[in-house]
Amino acid sequence: MRVHGDPWRSIFVADDGWAVAVIDQTRLPFAFEVRHLRTAEDAARAIRDMIVRGAPLIGVTAAYGVALAMRADDSDAGLRAALELLGRTRPTAVNLRWALARMGEAVGDERPGRRVERAYAEAGRIAEEDVAACAAIGRHGATILEQLSAAADRRPVNVLTHCNAGWLACVDWGTALAPVYAAHESGLAVHVLVDETRPRNQGSSLTAFELSAHGISHEVIVDNAGGHLMQRGRVDVCIVGCDRATRSGDVTNKIGTYLKALAARDNGVPFYAALPSSTIDWNITDGLREVPIEERSAREVTHVRGRADDGQVLEVEVVNPGSAVANPGFDITPARLVTGIITERGIAGATPEGLLSLYPERARGEA
Repeated sequence: MRVHGDPWRSIFVADDGWAVAVIDQTRLPFAFEVRHLRTAEDAARAIRDMIVRGAPLIGVTAAYGVALAMRADDSDAGLRAALELLGRTRPTAVNLRWALARMGEAVGDERPGRRVERAYAEAGRIAEEDVAACAAIGRHGATILEQLSAAADRRPVNVLTHCNAGWLACVDWGTALAPVYAAHESGLAVHVLVDETRPRNQGSSLTAFELSAHGISHEVIVDNAGGHLMQRGRVDVCIVGCDRATRSGDVTNKIGTYLKALAARDNGVPFYAALPSSTIDWNITDGLREVPIEERSAREVTHVRGRADDGQVLEVEVVNPGSAVANPGFDITPARLVTGIITERGIAGATPEGLLSLYPERARGEA
């Protein structure tokens, strides 16, 4: 996507042909910086510390992490060590496990001495497939916005989103924001209501940054304002991303998504999750019982990062010292609250039958 007129991807191979460059999302929105990953440990740290984040981007970064590992040691032991290292970084997003399994199969089938080239090629394919999938999600999701625009007599369509599911969470385009970008490119008037998304503020820092850089109308709202705005008729549709969907249509996403879905149901606002097929965990059916929910550091809640009036970026404590803190990173939105799931193959009902209608090979037991 564009940042002040220039095209960018969130991850790419650097000019030297082997280091992997990523946008350091911990520095946004106050600084736009590129960080170079040169080892599998660098890639693991980038995922773990949320220098990169978002389910699709985590998967692509892990894939390139395997490629970096092969530069240092392309033996069977080196491959196993890399897969284990990267697999421990984040537990909730299924794209990580999916990408590592694919890399393990592709690289493991190649003999040592030729694995580096194979690894970079396979990671590159995963990245390009993500771009294509997100672009397709954008095209399918834009039809929803077009229909809402027609019903609203061509006024701007108000889209509420949660966390960041734009191009910064993927390689390009994004998932939940891909329909917004596609609609904007076609000339449709869209206005995005951006949840701040405590505690890491991915909405107010990342989503607002990329929408602003791309020239799309938006406003940041506090997390608890969504229901109020729905009651006032200021939300036409909710579109969120997803870190893991079950084959039955349950949606795992950033903490707070479930509450938005409840408010949407109470106010008759359609609620969609946008995701590529790599985010569907076909092995599970019950999100509440089967999806591991990452418990993150208390410091994310007790401290807030911001910029002072003098321009200095600071981290300050905002919670009573000594108080216990719980910080679950994700929640589960049951399929019954999801109007539909926007994928690269189309829009499905949040049911096993709906998803299998788009992915019939899964019903046949194919990979």
